[in-house]
Amino acid sequence: MRKNFGKWRFRYTYALFLVLAFLIGSSMSKKVQAKGDAYDELRAFSEVLSLIQKSYVDEVESKDLVQGAIVGMLKTLDPHSSYMPPEVYKEVQVETEGSFGGLGIEITIKDGQLTVVSPIEDTPAFQAGIKAGDLILKVDGEPTRDITLLEAVNKMRGPIGTKVTLTIMRDEFAEPKDFEINRAIIKIKSVKWKMLEDNIGYIRLSSFHKTTADEAEDALKELVKNQMAGLVLDLRNNPGGLLDQAVKVTDLFVKEGELIVYTKGRVETQNLRFVSHGKDSYMGFPMVVLVNAGSASASEIVSGALQDLGRSVILGSKTFGKGSVQTIIPLSDGSGLRLTTSKYYTPKGRSIQEKG
Repeated sequence: MRKNFGKWRFRYTYALFLVLAFLIGSSMSKKVQAKGDAYDELRAFSEVLSLIQKSYVDEVESKDLVQGAIVGMLKTLDPHSSYMPPEVYKEVQVETEGSFGGLGIEITIKDGQLTVVSPIEDTPAFQAGIKAGDLILKVDGEPTRDITLLEAVNKMRGPIGTKVTLTIMRDEFAEPKDFEINRAIIKIKSVKWKMLEDNIGYIRLSSFHKTTADEAEDALKELVKNQMAGLVLDLRNNPGGLLDQAVKVTDLFVKEGELIVYTKGRVETQNLRFVSHGKDSYMGFPMVVLVNAGSASASEIVSGALQDLGRSVILGSKTFGKGSVQTIIPLSDGSGLRLTTSKYYTPKGRSIQEKG
């Protein structure tokens, strides 16, 4: 009996070894194959680069060819991933500081077309009548089809006081319409507040920059002093901004230990969870959050969390649907890479990417 059991155990162990060997061999084969494919593709790229340098009708700078290849590579990913040459990278670094030059619109690429996420309140674009969802067909007469976001930004920026013409198409237009807009320094005041009738507080957040949460808390303190009975938090046409500010604003309204938002990516460091601290939370009143098609990104984090946690009623129309997180990575030559590295999820596990 013991001898038969030993034979059976040997056969089982040997069979298991064969299965494991097959699986490991298959996995390694796939990795080697993938590596080989990558080398073949890089070899083809090198051959094309060499042929262009040697045989193209005009002489071309290698730097321009390589940058063009990088831009094309990132175009295959998503509208929010992009390459930033050194001069553009420097400009991007000041955008979230609360003051920058331009027209005052947040833009994206949707179905290959340059699209307005939202105009920023009290800016030239807002005053000119630009609306969320507008398609920008041309900038100063030049078509924008298949343009990158950074190319579009560069075309729209320019010396203060100069004009730029956007050719806009929207659902109610029979044909495209030109909007002439003066460039200006965009100074963002992200928080406005007032007391409405029946002691209903009203706070308007137009964006999320580095002081938004502090400004919102200052507004709440004043409203509470004035016997606020309920709150309307207005996130309409708020295109988003800094993730940490969205978390801090939400934290003002929920109790300690609540999951506000979490992110998931391929790299372990991109898997983050943001939980409320509950200090000085403003819980003693009902809330309504106003949203529309121009509410995106950080606005959707706040509204999604407050909805999932049962803290607020959400009122309005379908939001924009930007649920991805971009990381800006500096490169060795002073340029930068804006790369989508994760998606964010509401407390109940909802992804609003392209859903709203």
